[in-house]
Amino acid sequence: MRYEAPTSTKVAAALLAKEKGKAFVLAGGTDLLVRMKAGMVEPDLVVDIKRIPATQIIKKSDSGFKIGAAVSGASMGENKALKKAWPGVVEAANLIGSDQVQGRCTMAGNLCNASPAADSVPALVAAKAKAAVVGPKGRRTVAVEDVVTGPGRTSLKKGEIIESISLPKRVAKSGDAYLRFIPRTEMDIAVCSAGVNLTLDSKGLVKSARVALGAVAPTVVLVEDAADAIIGTKLDDESLAALSAACEAACSPINDKRGTVEFRTEVAGVLARRAAKIAYQRAGGK
Repeated sequence: MRYEAPTSTKVAAALLAKEKGKAFVLAGGTDLLVRMKAGMVEPDLVVDIKRIPATQIIKKSDSGFKIGAAVSGASMGENKALKKAWPGVVEAANLIGSDQVQGRCTMAGNLCNASPAADSVPALVAAKAKAAVVGPKGRRTVAVEDVVTGPGRTSLKKGEIIESISLPKRVAKSGDAYLRFIPRTEMDIAVCSAGVNLTLDSKGLVKSARVALGAVAPTVVLVEDAADAIIGTKLDDESLAALSAACEAACSPINDKRGTVEFRTEVAGVLARRAAKIAYQRAGGK
């Protein structure tokens, strides 16, 4: 196995593109190293991106936030400006693993691991986040919901690497939230989850919204009907019931030892309703 630690994304992409064997990107390593130790993967090349400056920054600008692909969950939780603007996204990222894992795990790695139960992804999709992808043919921007194509699969082409994830500028009277259900009190994988992001008008009515569900389908589900159900309302009981119903209708989960189809479907609607209430309060709704 070869180990490379380039100092630019362009060089990292070239290394990945030229490798004829199995090549993997190392950001935090909290998934890759476990799989290697378990004998699940045997890389011919590991490209460590932690020495690339662009992957290590959290940058605030007039257009929003840019979070490098190697920025840890712990670093996100310590960034007051990011936490204030996008509390739901930060909360989701901070649910990945233990305190020790938080010092290494990354949001981009969580995304590229492509688990249907990834904690950070529903919150990112709800936030309308985008990934900056660099490859042999240049740079492109991809909506987060278009990165994962199925369990363990992404739309990234050979040699492509995510350099950073961008969150849009937070407009006034906006809020987001992420909730999940797990069998234990912490350090578990979501049985189902929900991320909600919304903006209010001057009267306190929901002006725009995005609702995303995790662990209820092969990929995160963006439920437009659920968002439509609460737009123009102050989250009264009727609109919240419609949101829950829309979420349940969008679910296509599996049965496994951690949860049944029926359980995941019902709880997804409950979590979406609760997350919407939290997001509404954070946006200044009463």
